[in-house]
Amino acid sequence: MGVEICVEGLTKSFGHQVIWQDVSLTLPAGEVSVMLGPSGTGKSVFLKTLVGLLKPERGSITIQGRDLTKLRERDLYEVRKLFGVLFQDGALFGSMNLYDNIAFPLREHTRKSESEIRRIVLEKMDMVGLVGAERKLPGEISGGMRKRAGLARALVLDPEIILFDEPDSGLDPVRVAYLNQLIVDLNAQIDATFLIVTHDIASARLVPDNIGLLFRRELVMFGPREELLTSDEPVVRQFLHGRMQGPIGMAEEKDAAQVEQELAQIDDSAHVQERTPRLLPGPGVARPPRWEAIARREARLRQEEVAGA
Repeated sequence: MGVEICVEGLTKSFGHQVIWQDVSLTLPAGEVSVMLGPSGTGKSVFLKTLVGLLKPERGSITIQGRDLTKLRERDLYEVRKLFGVLFQDGALFGSMNLYDNIAFPLREHTRKSESEIRRIVLEKMDMVGLVGAERKLPGEISGGMRKRAGLARALVLDPEIILFDEPDSGLDPVRVAYLNQLIVDLNAQIDATFLIVTHDIASARLVPDNIGLLFRRELVMFGPREELLTSDEPVVRQFLHGRMQGPIGMAEEKDAAQVEQELAQIDDSAHVQERTPRLLPGPGVARPPRWEAIARREARLRQEEVAGA
């Protein structure tokens, strides 16, 4: 079962440059959350701060009653065992085959026998669809396979929290669709708390329970996906619709007068907010009660749409 992460008043700077400030949110236990935002808004920095690799200037990160920002290194090391991390490029060791890459955390952090390590590694490789690729080197496989190998490695210590740093970067739309389904299936199987940093709007509409958006050094919004998908907040609407008109500029922030003029020119009168169906676990994947409730809700909404058509 995943664990809740409670973030209060978190601020991170590098020298005089404030990355973000006063960030407060709660990642619900066992749910999938997505963090969006333009490039350079500190999304990856947020992930590194959550896992204790970067220390914030202010604020708290509370997990199981412990504030990570105040822990000694030895205690922080123990809390990090709750986490699994999928890095952007998989972060695999190029000289190791996939089996040894995935087995690495078990050999480094546990005293398990090689037979037990083999059982766990093959189990995780099966979960991500990599059975039969154990002896391949990272340079011999596709980007999508490297992502899945990195995910298998993130799973071997049975983490209760999994952080995904732009898992869809460098992948074509078909592989992104497969990866999205894999993420949903894994959440149903292991019930861990997921936080995904992504730029892919389609993924953000389909996959998560919750969505957040970082912009101008602050958390603009964080909440249930339906709230953000239907939000009238200008920066949220601009980002989710991928349009130029709005507060987000190409490089620098736009001035208020320009933003106001652009927003006034947008004709939303013809815009109909379409409901985005939730991506559900695939056939053969057991659904825990939370996912059963989501599936029932989706079925009810589809029936209402058909009846109203």
